[in-house]
Amino acid sequence: MTGFDPKTHNVTERRGFADLAVGEVYRSPSRTVTDAHFAAFQMLSGDNHPIHYDIEFCRAHGLRGLLAHGFQVLAFSAVGAGTFPHMIGDRLIGFIEQSCQFLKGVYPGDTLYPAHTITALIPQRTTGVVVMAATIHNQNSELVLSGEHKYLLRK
Repeated sequence: MTGFDPKTHNVTERRGFADLAVGEVYRSPSRTVTDAHFAAFQMLSGDNHPIHYDIEFCRAHGLRGLLAHGFQVLAFSAVGAGTFPHMIGDRLIGFIEQSCQFLKGVYPGDTLYPAHTITALIPQRTTGVVVMAATIHNQNSELVLSGEHKYLLRK
């Protein structure tokens, strides 16, 4: 019988800052946005603009359905939904910066495809910053979100 070591129970091979390379792409599983996502986000955010919950308001303004809140779409860009945080493990100190542009509307029934591409690796004395381009496409291959994330890692 062999002893169990939880430190060896990894989802993916562990890598450190020095093992990363500019150009690496990390894709997260696709997700179809549902009415339940809209209801949950509206409750959580407290955003009471009718564009997010009143279908008749949306139709009167030429929209095909309820429009997702930008922060709701941004939440789908969380790198934690993919393998990257499992790969770097406890080297992650924190998610330190984020910016984005919302390029197209997202509606119930849309399927979102998040991806992150390493665009820069900024070494520091004992840490390093991983800069990633964050994108989300919909089922029609339209770019709905484009942005940047920065993560601080222990070396």
